[in-house]
Amino acid sequence: MMHRLYEHLKIAFNLKKIAIIIGLSWLFITPAYADLKICNYVSSNVNVAIGYKVKSGWTTEGWWLIKPDECESILEGDLFARFYYVYAIEEGTGGYWDGEAVMCTRNEKFTINGIADCELRGYRRTGFTEVDTGDWTNWELKLTPDK
Repeated sequence: MMHRLYEHLKIAFNLKKIAIIIGLSWLFITPAYADLKICNYVSSNVNVAIGYKVKSGWTTEGWWLIKPDECESILEGDLFARFYYVYAIEEGTGGYWDGEAVMCTRNEKFTINGIADCELRGYRRTGFTEVDTGDWTNWELKLTPDK
């Protein structure tokens, strides 16, 4: 009889431990975030700038340094626009990824609101390439030697 009571108590104790573990497990679960991620698949460091449009207008931001064979989350969280614009420069070689969408940049780290009159405002006019993310909430762009 004592042995049976011991077994029931042991089972009850184990169930209680399992319930506590399950109950506390939510503390260690991190939500999955979607990002705009850019990966560098060239042999040199790459400096990246991005542009995007929000309700208040256009914004460009830079620079992110991405080392070879590494990725960087440029924007964290669900993507808020369908189109993003990217300009990247490969250190040492002078290689670059550009396009037809003209936006404002500067040599130092920046966040610039607006894309009109770049030079009049003391910025450089820079051609960005358009990236269509469709309806995706996350996107990974791969910078490769063949552009």
